[in-house]
Amino acid sequence: MVDKNQATKTISVEPYGIKNANVHYQLPSAALHDETLKKGMGKEASSGALAINTGEFTGRSPKDRFIVKDDITRDKVWWGNINIPFPTDMFDALYDKVTAYLSEKEIYVRDSYACADPKYRLNIRVVNEYPWSNMFAHNMFLRPSEAELAGFDPEWLVINAPGFMADPKVDGTRQHNFAILNFTKKIALIGGTGYTGEIKKGIFSALNFILPVDKNTMPMHCSANVGDNGETAIFFGLSGTGKTTLSADPERKLIGDDEHGWTAENTVFNFEGGCYAKVINLSEENEPDIYHAIKPGAILENVVMDAEGHVNYADTSITQNTRVSYPIYHIDNIEEPSIGQNPKNIFFLTADAFGVLPPISKLTPGQAAYHFISGYTAKVAGTEEGINEPTPNFSACFGAPFMPLHPTKYAEMLSAKMKDAGVNVWLVNTGWTGGPYGVGSRMKLKYTRAMITAALNNQLESVAYVNHPVFGLDVPQSCPNVPSEVLNPKGTWSNEKAYDIQAKELAESFKENFKKFEEYANAEIMAGAPIG
Repeated sequence: MVDKNQATKTISVEPYGIKNANVHYQLPSAALHDETLKKGMGKEASSGALAINTGEFTGRSPKDRFIVKDDITRDKVWWGNINIPFPTDMFDALYDKVTAYLSEKEIYVRDSYACADPKYRLNIRVVNEYPWSNMFAHNMFLRPSEAELAGFDPEWLVINAPGFMADPKVDGTRQHNFAILNFTKKIALIGGTGYTGEIKKGIFSALNFILPVDKNTMPMHCSANVGDNGETAIFFGLSGTGKTTLSADPERKLIGDDEHGWTAENTVFNFEGGCYAKVINLSEENEPDIYHAIKPGAILENVVMDAEGHVNYADTSITQNTRVSYPIYHIDNIEEPSIGQNPKNIFFLTADAFGVLPPISKLTPGQAAYHFISGYTAKVAGTEEGINEPTPNFSACFGAPFMPLHPTKYAEMLSAKMKDAGVNVWLVNTGWTGGPYGVGSRMKLKYTRAMITAALNNQLESVAYVNHPVFGLDVPQSCPNVPSEVLNPKGTWSNEKAYDIQAKELAESFKENFKKFEEYANAEIMAGAPIG
């Protein structure tokens, strides 16, 4: 696709405190690709994609994410280890240092926006030290037309300076890298890290505060697609649960793969204009949409290539978190614009490595809120240093690092929307069956797809259900194209007593994790807890 985003106007960054910079404004993707190669900051893969290395940081650094504590945020943000407060005066001083650092430099500026629904549009100006960071912003945010750029008025400013290193003793940071949100000044300030995900997650975090507080709209860390019948499906899930894979359905159009809003008008809109997918062990057979999206205009991060530019997607010597970003139009089967109507089914995806949870179960509104706040999946051996056996992993709202408000606020919004829209919520275990990790086997993808298809086609409405004795979940007893014995996890274990013990242990992990939310949760949410 021809990039129509090259603007004829120029802009000044002097009002931001950046003096005498050589500004490249709204360069097309191809120009940024070439600029990166010319500066020796990347290489071209055999597919034509740009391959770069993000340097010291190959993922987000949650302990170095801060929110300025001021009159707007003081009484609304859920302060703690996730939302770490930062003083206003120290932000101002650090901002001045970063803008002084960018002065006299060659920098790259891009105007773009978030939120595909015009009613919720957030205009963004991104200032980057590196050309490939600016290309990432082109890929991931929505792209204004040249006519829209002529009168563009940015509401939020992102300043991204990977080469600037903070002095923790002076600047108030934990270490030399930082990502700080200032809601009063509407600035996301990022330094000391080249990881591009900090750029998009900064704006996502901002929207997670703005939309519920100011717009009565629920922000969601999820993928979404829409069927020919006009009904939208929403997929929540942490990394490794199948969120991207299961929402990429040839029978349904993709709305987006990561970040969405659910409006009071009962529509679902994509925040972004692109996709940011993991490529570890990527293959054309298993992930054809992502595989074929890696072409000119895409950016590969931290992958290993041979001398001819062929990528070894199995090589994790740099990081397990190898990724690709590309504009959403690299995917053929997409909904345009990226807005869905009439959400009818929500899927909470979990990869339960303990082999306890049913492969699919239907949730009450209270259970939906409880499991949403819990945000459960499991880590298996080898995924992180020190993980030698399955470990429960809870991330509130399936995206705790990006949620400035208390998780129960988002959960209460979800419950209200479920009831108003008549939405079904399903818990889907894409993890283990027949025993825990190391004993059982991973649930077959074809069965998971068949269960989701049956739910979308209302084929689970008239079947018999049984109640899970420990988790209290309603489990269907039959499903088209799925053997009935697969649906009840206890029956797949060779030792049913061992299953009971494992189920109760996992239930206790849920309850222990939820203690920090209990004083904020209403009775309906608490009734969604495991019963065993």
